[in-house]
Amino acid sequence: MYRVIKRDGNAKRGELATVHGTVQTPVFMNVGTAAAIKGAVATSDLEEIGTQVQLSNTYHLHVRPGDQVVKKLGGLHKFMSWDRPILTDSGGFQVFSLSSLRKIKEEGVYFNSHVDGRKIFMGPEESMRIQSNLASTIAMAFDECAPALADREYVERSVARTTRWLKRCREEMKRLNGLPDTINKEQLLFGINQGAIYADIRVEHAKAIRELDLDGYAIGGLAVGETHEQMYHIIEETAPYLPADKPLYLMGVGTPANILEAVDRGVDFFDCVYPSRNGRHGHLYTNHGKINLFNAKYELDDRPIEEGCSCPACRRYSRAYIRHLLKAKEMLGMRLCVLHNLYFYNTMMTEIRSAIEEGRYQEYKKDKLDRMEMGNP
Repeated sequence: MYRVIKRDGNAKRGELATVHGTVQTPVFMNVGTAAAIKGAVATSDLEEIGTQVQLSNTYHLHVRPGDQVVKKLGGLHKFMSWDRPILTDSGGFQVFSLSSLRKIKEEGVYFNSHVDGRKIFMGPEESMRIQSNLASTIAMAFDECAPALADREYVERSVARTTRWLKRCREEMKRLNGLPDTINKEQLLFGINQGAIYADIRVEHAKAIRELDLDGYAIGGLAVGETHEQMYHIIEETAPYLPADKPLYLMGVGTPANILEAVDRGVDFFDCVYPSRNGRHGHLYTNHGKINLFNAKYELDDRPIEEGCSCPACRRYSRAYIRHLLKAKEMLGMRLCVLHNLYFYNTMMTEIRSAIEEGRYQEYKKDKLDRMEMGNP
């Protein structure tokens, strides 16, 4: 299922075989929360820019259009016309992000919908059932993402509950994968390590969940308020205690620099809204740092976003034209910026994989970081 092809220090070049195709790692998963990338990006665009995995959100799709609707239409792959792997987040992050709209109990979490206020209950079993209806390739276990800077006593209680929830997720998934009407009977389950910024809690939780022999493991609850140094420290402390022969996913991270540093610490899977969110606001990633197309200096700039880039935007359009589209609030401007940023991330992951294969990851990482810090010409 998962194998490591090459190691370069702690960096891993691997592949994960799934029912929807083989994922080459390290990989960045393009975030389509409600089964679409924000910015008018189609699945055909994702194929063109080298996307391997698309990520969607269990809670949001449960609220709208409803997971039963998606199941009746043949599952998420058929619904959004995408035949490559899909990972669905469990809804656990919404326990954190919708804190004003929820109550946490042992059985699960009671929400008020952010759309219409109706009451929603989601526990481990419900999350697994929703994700089974969506028929994603990889389902994430239901957990509580505690605030990174929460007090120790709260984090200890939260992590213990997350472990209990994980065991319930595993049992429910086994049951669901054996049902005759389940669309994807080979759905994989990834468990999530939590513990805020307490390294000892993280390590003990990693030891506990690795015994469950899941298909993969994630480090969650980071990039939610802690410093980058704290995040890197937690990854360094935790990763060695999670199974080396299983994929490791760092949830919700991050910037190109975050990804480069985390790969160096053994991480395989990444996702983040930055490339699409920043793109929609004219903030673009290049090998010479970020640029903001709203700046007046680009008004007459007839160069592409980045010289030598082969994305759909750079192959055809100038900075000046895309800036005009953004200023005029034309949807095409956002679309081209999002495509560029996603292409940049996907291309960086290809470069990372090649560098690990060739045993030159440290050299590649230093050169990439140095160039991005120098600034754009």
